[in-house]
Amino acid sequence: MSAVFRRAASNASRTRLFSSSATARKDLVQDLYLKEIKAYKPAPVPQNAHVGLVKQYSPPPAPKAPTLPSDISVELSEYSSSEPAGIAPTTTSSASAHAFGGEDNAGNVSGADAYLGFLEQDLPKREEHHH
Repeated sequence: MSAVFRRAASNASRTRLFSSSATARKDLVQDLYLKEIKAYKPAPVPQNAHVGLVKQYSPPPAPKAPTLPSDISVELSEYSSSEPAGIAPTTTSSASAHAFGGEDNAGNVSGADAYLGFLEQDLPKREEHHH
């Protein structure tokens, strides 16, 4: 008889090891977390909570319209008669020719003409070295 009891006990322990009841699948940490989240009540925000944190808006002052000078002809004549600052006085023909890329006193081409001439030049041919 003892063999029968041993067999019955071993069969009972095997079936208990693979139990799929709902109580075995509960997660205690998850249950506690969900309970605390459901019980949480945020503190109500007071009506005047923003006072002192937000500045009052005040629109900028309206800009003034620009005014034209009353004696514009006098100012234009003063401007046209004045010399530009930082340029040394030279002869007008050589200064204008040099400013627009013409020739200087030595006959050298400078400025835009020299640059365009450089761009139009043919590329030098490569010399092949024979050993």
